[in-house]
Amino acid sequence: MPYVITSGCIDEKAAECVDVCPVDCIEEGPDQFFIEADICIECGACEVACPVGAVFYDTDVPDEEKHMIQKAEDFYKS
Repeated sequence: MPYVITSGCIDEKAAECVDVCPVDCIEEGPDQFFIEADICIECGACEVACPVGAVFYDTDVPDEEKHMIQKAEDFYKS
């Protein structure tokens, strides 16, 4: 999973990340946006565009937000 959208996005859903994604890999979920790892080209545009700083490269996700990696994986399993 390259980039992960963390809890800062929950109920915020500003969508700037969606607007700048060149491969359309960000999908709206029930309470936040999620990045489809199989489509993401790791360009980083979403990370820079996020107004709440909720997007992180997977290895840079803060410890208190690591559970969001599993949440994203679960979103795409269903």
